[in-house]
Formats: sequence, C-alpha cells, structure tokens
Amino acid sequence: MFQLLRCVPRVLGTAVAGLRAAAPSLPLLQPASRPCARPFGLLSVRAGSVQLPGLLKPRGPCACGCGCSGLHTEGDKAFVDFLSDEIKEEKKIQKYKSLPKMSGGWELEVNGTEAKLVRKVAGEKITVTFNINNSIPPAFGGEEEEPSQGQKAEEQEPELTSTPNFVVEVTKDGSSKALVLDCHYPEDEIGQEDDQSDIFSIKEVSFQATGESDWKDTNYTLNTDSLDWGLYDHLMDFLADRGVDNTFADELVELSTALEHQEYISFLEDLKGFVKSQ
Repeated sequence: MFQLLRCVPRVLGTAVAGLRAAAPSLPLLQPASRPCARPFGLLSVRAGSVQLPGLLKPRGPCACGCGCSGLHTEGDKAFVDFLSDEIKEEKKIQKYKSLPKMSGGWELEVNGTEAKLVRKVAGEKITVTFNINNSIPPAFGGEEEEPSQGQKAEEQEPELTSTPNFVVEVTKDGSSKALVLDCHYPEDEIGQEDDQSDIFSIKEVSFQATGESDWKDTNYTLNTDSLDWGLYDHLMDFLADRGVDNTFADELVELSTALEHQEYISFLEDLKGFVKSQ
C-alpha cells in the first residue's frame, strides 16, 4: 500500500511534464491597463463644460495690472484707502510726538506695550510696571448729549485716556523679599478734580522673592477689599513717601495715553502694510 502511494507523485509529475511539452506556450496573463482618471499635475475641477484653473497651477498676475501674484480685491484696496485716511487723522490729533517724561527722577524703559519706571532712593529701589493693552476704559452707555449750537458733533467726542493697572515693587538693599502692591484706577475716580481723594487705589499686597520674574501664587496675598482703613492709609502713605502719589498717577495716565496712541498708530501702519503687501 505504501509503495503505491509513493508512486502517485511520480506518475502525476510525469503527466504534467507531458502536458507542458505538448501544449503551445501561452503568454502570462497581464492586468489590463487602466487609463488614469486624474493625471498627476492636472488637478482641474470640471463643472459642466467649464474647466476651472488647477489648484496647484501658479497664480497669474492680478487683473488690475499691478503685476502682483497674490490675492488682490477691491475690498483690500478700499481697506488700504480707509487705513491711510485713519492714520492721517490719528497723527493729526496726536498730542505727543515723543513720550512725555515723568517728574521725580523716574527712568523709563519701554518694551512694546509694556513700560517700566525705576527710581532709587536711599537704599531702596522702586519699580512701577504697567501694560497699555486693554487700558482704555469702555464708554459708558448713558444718554448722549445733543451738540450745542455752533458746535460740531466730532467736538463732542470724549478724549480717550489710558488708565492701566500698575504694579509697584519695593526692594531694599540686602533683602531677599520685595513688597509688591497691585494698584488700579477706580472708574468713579477718573477725571475727578478733588485734591482730597486718591485717584488710584491699592488692590492687593504681597511679598515676593527678589530676582524672580514669575511671582508665586502660593505666597500670601492681602486683598484690600476687607482691609482695615488704618492699615490701608499707612500703605498709601508708604507709597507717597516713595514718589507714588496723585501727581505720579496723573503723569502715569499722560504717559500711558501717549504710549497707547503711539502703539495704535503703529498697529494701523502695520495693518495697512500687511493688507497692501503682495
């Protein structure tokens, strides 16, 4: 039995060899060629019988004849014209062509929208830092007054003033701590002429390590909303003795307003150049 099974592969092999010799050589089956439905590099969109230009095809020159190859619309042109007029008007009403100086021996350092005032007195360094971003108070939604006779409506518009929050940092020589006072301008005190009231307020007080740019939230922070008035008055006197008083706060508003207006004009010029660039 086993001998018969051994002979089966030999017999089958001989038969297959004979069939291969007798049959004519047939070509191997090849897959049918399929035309490419979207040839590479011809990414055109067909809408009916109209062919739109390819997405990857280089954009031709602008239709207005300026020779640009970027997006150029009538809306952009109108936008640039508007910005040009706006810049002229803003420069016309600009109060300070250069930033005003602070009295009291303060040294000014400006980095973009952030400004720093530094003053050194008898072994102490007082640093006041503020940022003009979001420093314009919102307009109150009260009833608009009718312009008086012979007065234009434009003259009734209130002058915009920048009243930023500012941080006072007081450090003493040889100390590893700095007393930090977070101050702000209360909205109901802005524009008041009363010499008896303070035009700025202390919001928070804390100690922070000197030489560290990032202050720690784990340090105790004193909120003045629930503070004893006697302690609050002493803190205000402490600032006034170091040159941070109502006169300083008034001059800070002038400085911040000039810086904010200067940065606003620069922003308009950058925006105009960005929209106009090709």
